[in-house]
Amino acid sequence: MISGIGIDIIEISRIEHSIAQYGDIFLKKLFTENEILYCKSKQFPTQHFAARFAAKEAFSKAVSTGWSGEFEWKNVEVKNDPAGKPDFILYGKTAETLQGYSIFLSMSHSDTSVIAFVVIEKQS
Repeated sequence: MISGIGIDIIEISRIEHSIAQYGDIFLKKLFTENEILYCKSKQFPTQHFAARFAAKEAFSKAVSTGWSGEFEWKNVEVKNDPAGKPDFILYGKTAETLQGYSIFLSMSHSDTSVIAFVVIEKQS
């Protein structure tokens, strides 16, 4: 049974501006070390940071907390499998709360925007 859905779209330039203005302070507040290393290894790192930001936003909407409540940015990590499919790794209270649930993530982008869609399903 589906217990939550979330979607987020963001302009890549918004993340580019935040990185330019706040640098590592911004990155370390929102992203895990693994995410930072992954994104910085890419030809267009800002696009990858924006995708992860959108995924975390969509996730927070799917669990119905938004930025309040128990949501913590770095308890939700986006990781790609070897084929490139994105998935979440959860940590801390977030991982405990969502034991017994399946989480599905889809992301896409254009030259200027990124979109992420999350579905959370309770396992039978």
